[in-house]
Amino acid sequence: MASVALHFPPSCRNFPSKPRRKYFPPKTWRCLTTTANASDADPLLEAAKHTVDTYIESGTVVGLGSGRASGMVIQYLGQQLRKGALKNIVGIPTSISSASEAAKAGIPLEHYPDSPQIDFAVNDADIIEEGTLTAVIGGQKLQGGESLLQEMSIIKAAGRLAFIVTEMQYKRDLEGSIPVLVQSDNWMETAEEIDDLFLGDAEVWRRPTIGLAGPMGGEFPLVTREGHNVLDLIFTSPIADLAQVAESLDKIDGVVDHGVISGIPCIAVIASKDGLQIVDSLPSSVIKGL
Repeated sequence: MASVALHFPPSCRNFPSKPRRKYFPPKTWRCLTTTANASDADPLLEAAKHTVDTYIESGTVVGLGSGRASGMVIQYLGQQLRKGALKNIVGIPTSISSASEAAKAGIPLEHYPDSPQIDFAVNDADIIEEGTLTAVIGGQKLQGGESLLQEMSIIKAAGRLAFIVTEMQYKRDLEGSIPVLVQSDNWMETAEEIDDLFLGDAEVWRRPTIGLAGPMGGEFPLVTREGHNVLDLIFTSPIADLAQVAESLDKIDGVVDHGVISGIPCIAVIASKDGLQIVDSLPSSVIKGL
C-alpha cells in the first residue's frame, strides 16, 4: 500500500499562494454590539450568559456543545433552572464531557437521536469566517468514547444555532486545520486524494489517540466510537473559501463528514474585553431582548 507523502513541516515547503477572493459581506445579516461591562468578568462568561438569557426560554430542547464557552452555558443554564427562571429544559449533549457537566448542573438530559427535535443548539467553534458565518468545529482532542459525528449531527439538526467565540476566532483571513472523518479501512487512499486536492495549501495528518504523531497517526491512531479515523487537514496557506473546501471534501469517496458548518442559519456571539458583538442570520422575529 502506498504511503501518504505528507511528512514535511510547513516551514520546509514553499508553495505559491492563491489569489484571495473578494469579500462581500451579506447584506441580510445584522451586527449588534453591546457596551462593555464595568466588571472584570470573563468575556466568555458574559457571552454564555447572554446566549442563555436571549435565546433559551422555558420548554426548549437545547443541544449542549463542547468546549470552554459551552461549559459556561451549561453551568449558567443549570443555575437558571435551580432559580426557577427557566423550566422544562431538556439538554441534548454533544459529547460525554458535556453530558457529565450537564448532569452535575442538574439539567435533564435526553440523548441524540432519541429526542424528536432540537430547538436550539450552542457550541464552541475553532474559527468563524467573517461575513459568511461558516464555522469549523472539532479541532480539540477527543476523549475516549467521544463522537465528532454526533457533535456535528446535533448542530446540523438544531432549529437554531449559536456559536460562542472570542474576537480572535472571528476573522476574514482564516488559518488552522479542519477535521475530516473518514472510513478506516481505506483511510490512506482517502488521505492521498485529499492531499492531491489541496496540494501546496495543506498537510493531511491522521489524528492520534495520545501524544504527538506524524502523518500516519503514530502507534495509536484515533478510532472514533463509530469506527472512523480523523484526518486533520492542516492549512499552510490562508483558506481562501471555507465553504468551497467543504464542498470539495463532500465529493471525495471515503469522507464520512467534516468539521465545516456551512449554509446553516446561525448566530455568532463574539466575546471581547470591550463587550459582546452579535452577528446573526436569523429573522428578527426570533431575536428577543437585544
